[in-house]
Amino acid sequence: MYSLNVPVPGAVERLAADLHPRLTPFDRVRDRHTLVCKRFEADEGDYDHLRERLRVTLSPTPAFEAQITGIDTFETPTHGPGPVVYLAVESPGLHDLHRRLVDAFGAVHDELEGEAYVPHVTLARGDGRDALADLCTLDIEPITWTVSELHLWSRARRETAWRVSLPR
Repeated sequence: MYSLNVPVPGAVERLAADLHPRLTPFDRVRDRHTLVCKRFEADEGDYDHLRERLRVTLSPTPAFEAQITGIDTFETPTHGPGPVVYLAVESPGLHDLHRRLVDAFGAVHDELEGEAYVPHVTLARGDGRDALADLCTLDIEPITWTVSELHLWSRARRETAWRVSLPR
């Protein structure tokens, strides 16, 4: 399994670190923050083929803007324990790219991709319901950045397998 991810800037990492004390009631708090653009059902043996198809599909994809706009939740996530608390992301460019990739590769999971796609940065999940009301009422300053690079993440290797620069 691979995923094409948008690296988040340091300001998003700092926001997550600032929120950490409020996240401790949850079962799992994320220490690595990513923004998934698209998932791919491919094993390690398919890497070269996947990378070549992505290279063609992504060309040309210009850099685009993304913005953290607040904190939200998935009360009942499609898989794994809930609730999931996350940083909400708005980005027409990311939605456009996601749609292009779904058109080219298909949806891995209809409840996560295609029309159901919700760009977000997961902060924590599982049995933290008492902390939800407090978190969701927090006003946070929006964080805007230019997405100029994408990372192809290998779940099996737990590392970035390929980086793609997006022209400005």
